[in-house]
Amino acid sequence: MEKKPAKSFLAIITILGWFALAAQFYLIIVNRTASIPETIVRYFSFYTILTNILIAYCATSLWLKQGFLLSNFLSKQTVLAALTLYIVIVGLVYNLILRKTWNPQGLQLLVDELLHTVIPIVFLFFWLLFVQKNELKWKNILSWLIYPLIYIILILGRGKISGFYPYPFIDVNKLGFSKVILNCGTLIIVFLVFSLLIVGVGKLMRKP
Repeated sequence: MEKKPAKSFLAIITILGWFALAAQFYLIIVNRTASIPETIVRYFSFYTILTNILIAYCATSLWLKQGFLLSNFLSKQTVLAALTLYIVIVGLVYNLILRKTWNPQGLQLLVDELLHTVIPIVFLFFWLLFVQKNELKWKNILSWLIYPLIYIILILGRGKISGFYPYPFIDVNKLGFSKVILNCGTLIIVFLVFSLLIVGVGKLMRKP
């Protein structure tokens, strides 16, 4: 791995990531339809936000290296592959399903493109170009599914209590529980398929 190009990618992800997250927080507060505490909880209920926080923190810790909690953990090949999976799913779901559901303008448009398109693409290329892949194994896939499964359970649980669901395809109020469970099952299959793809690509790109 060449250090300077890799660090450039990490710097770009860090700067764009924290900017987009901060700007989205500002926008959701300014345009809130609920109390500030509830709005903050809703901000952190989006898979996009949580995953981009993981990506931004990981990039920051790998770029600056010192003084970051879990920096050694985040530098593991299996963890970086899992993060690549999670952020790629962010891009796919938004661009294939959610993009057509609204028409953001101005700063919101910029933030949306950063969180859902630019950062997923840049992080994917970082993983493809600079991260070693010789430790990836098929058995890693099951552990990678824990994050999306826990997210779905928590969001559905909170939605049952609050009535708020962050995404239309998991809105029990509008779709009903059976349809939402079917959608969630489909999403987990998508995670599984792309997990297999990532491990397969990793095995093809292995270096001694």
